[in-house]
Amino acid sequence: MNLTQSERAIVLAPRGRDADIAVAMLRDAGIASTVAPNVAALVRLLRAGAGFAVVTDESFHRADLRALDAFVRDQEEWSDFPFILLTERGGSIERNPAAGRYLEMLGNVTFLERPFHPTTLVSIARAALRGRLRQYEARLRLQTIRDREEQLRIALSAGRLGAWSLDVGTMKLAASEHCKANFGFGAGDDFTYEKLLSSIHPDDLDAMQAAVAHALETGTDYDIEYRTVWPDGSRHWVHVRARPELDGKGNPLRMTGVSQDITERKASEETLRNFTVELEKRVEERTLEREAVSAQLHEAQKLETLGQLTGGVAHDFNNLLTPIVGTLDLVRRRIEDERMQKLLDGALQASERARTLVARLLAFARRQNLEARATDISLLVEGMVDLIQRSIGPTIHIDFATNDTGATAMVDPNQLELALLNLAVNARDAMPDGGCLKLRTRKVTQSDGRHGLPDGDYVLVEVTDTGVGMDAATLSHAIEPFYSTKGVGKGTGLGLSMVHGLAGQSGGFLQLDSAEGYGTTATLWLPAADPEALAAPDKLEEWSQGQTGLNILLVDDEALVRQGTGAILHDLGHNVLEVDAGGDALGVLRSQPVDILVTDYLMPGMSGLELARSARKLRRDLPVLMITGFADLVDDSASDVSRLSKPFHVRELAQAIEREMNRPAGQ
Repeated sequence: MNLTQSERAIVLAPRGRDADIAVAMLRDAGIASTVAPNVAALVRLLRAGAGFAVVTDESFHRADLRALDAFVRDQEEWSDFPFILLTERGGSIERNPAAGRYLEMLGNVTFLERPFHPTTLVSIARAALRGRLRQYEARLRLQTIRDREEQLRIALSAGRLGAWSLDVGTMKLAASEHCKANFGFGAGDDFTYEKLLSSIHPDDLDAMQAAVAHALETGTDYDIEYRTVWPDGSRHWVHVRARPELDGKGNPLRMTGVSQDITERKASEETLRNFTVELEKRVEERTLEREAVSAQLHEAQKLETLGQLTGGVAHDFNNLLTPIVGTLDLVRRRIEDERMQKLLDGALQASERARTLVARLLAFARRQNLEARATDISLLVEGMVDLIQRSIGPTIHIDFATNDTGATAMVDPNQLELALLNLAVNARDAMPDGGCLKLRTRKVTQSDGRHGLPDGDYVLVEVTDTGVGMDAATLSHAIEPFYSTKGVGKGTGLGLSMVHGLAGQSGGFLQLDSAEGYGTTATLWLPAADPEALAAPDKLEEWSQGQTGLNILLVDDEALVRQGTGAILHDLGHNVLEVDAGGDALGVLRSQPVDILVTDYLMPGMSGLELARSARKLRRDLPVLMITGFADLVDDSASDVSRLSKPFHVRELAQAIEREMNRPAGQ
């Protein structure tokens, strides 16, 4: 087997151009390869020599695998031939029942799920080839050891190495120069049987004497390896073989044999053992690393999927809330009965809570812009208590208190609420048997540059649990992405990293203090803001009707949303023409006078943003108001399009239209 064959790849991929593509990928990586048309040819090529094999799982379907199984089983002890199995269903038993059978038959097999990136195949191929080259090195070491053992057997049979003879009656030892050297004595030194015994390592002496006694009693060969301690204190290994010489009655007269220094062989065996242990350790480490990376990727994909699902659900909820909020608002304006107004106020408050909940869902789904603004932190945390209590369960008591009722900070309130929920859930998991969750807010002034923050005023939000706490090692990794002490599937490892990111982006810091058995305190440092910058609370009654009689083109594919919005616009005194698609809207713009275009963003066929751009080509100065169920648009470059988030009140729609109509052209 030449060097080229021993390092080549064998590719078995009979479907389409799979084999050609795999060969091209390997060739680009500098790895020579040979294509096998079928399993029988694969086995012939493997027996001729190869570094590894790339096989597709469909090539095994209905194929006779006995020859391949025989090749795997016939491997020498140094060989564990690597296979890369390309599969469309992964290597888990749950998704690919055949994986277990292939794993049992092939042994050293790596499953690679298709489709895959070329660099993934190249990386796995190189790892397989490196492993095969290490096997070749192990083979050379094993062969070296066997050669030495054979030389030893030849030397012993010829009687030319370390010859010795022991008279059983007198226990007088006669030893050659080489035999004396095996025990650390010179050619002219007196070497008696007593000195031989005294040179044997104390831990091996009993075994040596028992072996001598057994050979003399039974007449069987004497064959033993043991350690010796030379006069200079150094330690060595000797291999001693002998055969008893018996008289006519079967009584032993003498033992004659040879000895050999096997210190070097023992060192080689120890080296090989250490190499094998190290190789197994490295394989185990690489396997664990690969499993960890796969788990991280799975968690990231799961989180992304959950975010997409949450964002879609929130969008649909906003569409449902829009006609509800608008209709309630209209009815409230028209009814003067005080009792009915109270009922409608309650319904509107419930819809506001629903809108807040949807905003939190959008924040979790990352479909909401980070909008830092002056926020009353104490009021926000107090408003979160009920939601946090429902999230962590009744076994945990919440203790909320604040030292500064007017603690105002610059932060995105929706993101801060999500961060508090993350911290609360972490605290819940740290208190499986229940406990107390303390929520504290206070204002501090920093002048010593702690945590790398500039000097100034900060608002602190402290979340303290009475849970199990963390040791120093866990604490040092706590904010790393994907780091989690929870079991598989019980956490993404992103909670604290998300909180840490929010604190940093807000110009603050996340401080963690914990000790095993003493719970954990998470402190959010947020830059303080002027309380006068707080936005005044919305009052539904405090707005005045703007201009009326506008010709408004309303576009929305959702009939309920379109009808509800149209009713609000009619009630505001405008002329409304409703259509459900962008193409129809462009037709109206070409044929009828329109003062402003009010359109939904997410619609089939033509999105609201595409409609706005097409409409501006017909009328460059046309005012456009974009209504969306998301808090941001995919294309943020459309800065000349005003936006209004669903759901909205009558006043919000009226004010948005008035702002757009009064906006100077080109701004």
